[in-house]
Amino acid sequence: MAFHFSFGSQPVTSRNQGSSPVESISDEPFPIKTTESTVTCIYQANVARQWRNVSVLWCKNLTNHTLHLNVDSIGGEIHHTCKIDVKPWYFWNKKGCKSFEVDGHQVEVYWDLRSAKFSGGCPEPSSDYYAALVSDEEVVLLLGDQNKKAYKRMKMRPSHVEAMLLMKRENVFAKKSFTTKAKFDEKRKESDIVVESSTSGSKDPEMWISIDGIVLIHVKNLQWKFRGNQTVMVNKQPVQVFWDVHDWLFSVSGSGPGLFIFKPGPTEGENENEDKGYEGCESDDGSSGFYSTLSYAPPFESCFVLYAYKLE
Repeated sequence: MAFHFSFGSQPVTSRNQGSSPVESISDEPFPIKTTESTVTCIYQANVARQWRNVSVLWCKNLTNHTLHLNVDSIGGEIHHTCKIDVKPWYFWNKKGCKSFEVDGHQVEVYWDLRSAKFSGGCPEPSSDYYAALVSDEEVVLLLGDQNKKAYKRMKMRPSHVEAMLLMKRENVFAKKSFTTKAKFDEKRKESDIVVESSTSGSKDPEMWISIDGIVLIHVKNLQWKFRGNQTVMVNKQPVQVFWDVHDWLFSVSGSGPGLFIFKPGPTEGENENEDKGYEGCESDDGSSGFYSTLSYAPPFESCFVLYAYKLE
C-alpha cells in the first residue's frame, strides 16, 4: 500500500465523494496553539436539512478549557461556531443552552458538564456528561454517555439517521510514552493505544505501538524506517497503522510531532474484493462517488489521527 498524506486545506470528504479521510487530512477547524492539548472529532450530520461536516474541538491549556462546535456551510466556505467554557467561573454555567444560525436555520446546543470526568489530562471528558446539537427539533448529534438525561431535558426526538464519525484527531504531549484511546468498532469499547519510543542514547532508535496491552508493531532501526505502515489485527478485525516520526529524529529543534494514523478496515487491495455492494456514480464536475445498493452507508470508514509531541 502506498504511504501518502496530504496536509492541505481541503475540507474533509463528504458523503458524495469517494476519497478517504486518510488521504486528505484537513487543517484544524479552529486556530490553536501547539502547546494546547486538543481533541478534534469531525462528524457528518444532517443539520439545517443538509448533510454537513460538524467539527467538535475540545481544547485545554493552562488558563482555558473550552468546547467548540463548528458547522460548515454547504460549500464549506463558512464555519458557524458555538463556543462553550468547560470550566467557567460559575458552577451553574456548566449546564446550559445556546442557539446560533446555520445558513438561515436556527440550531441549538444543549450541554451538561457539571459531573463530567476527565482522565490522563485529556481535554475531552471520559464519562458523565452530554452535549447535543439540535436542528429542526431533532437531535442530530449527541456526545457523551448521558443519553437518557439529555433526551429527558430537551424533549426532542433523535434524528432518523445518526451522525457519522469521519475522523478523530488528538494532540498528545509526553517524553517517551504517548497514551490515548480510540474506537475501532462501534460495537466495542474504546481501545487503549500506547506509543513508546527510544530515540536517544547510544543504541539505535526503536519504537513500539501497543493496542490493549499487546505490542503489535515493533520498529527497529527507526532512523531508516521513520515512515511506514502495517496492518494489524485488533479483536479479529484489521486496522491499518501509518506512522511518520521524521521530526522526532531529524528536526533541528526536535519540536515537530510524530504522526500516527489508525484506520479500521482492510487494505486497498482487499477492499476491491469487498466493494461489490457499491456502484459508482459520477458528479457534474467529473469526480467519482459511490452509493450503496445494500444499505444507506458511505464507502469509507472513520480513522484516528494522533500527533505526538515530545517534551524536553
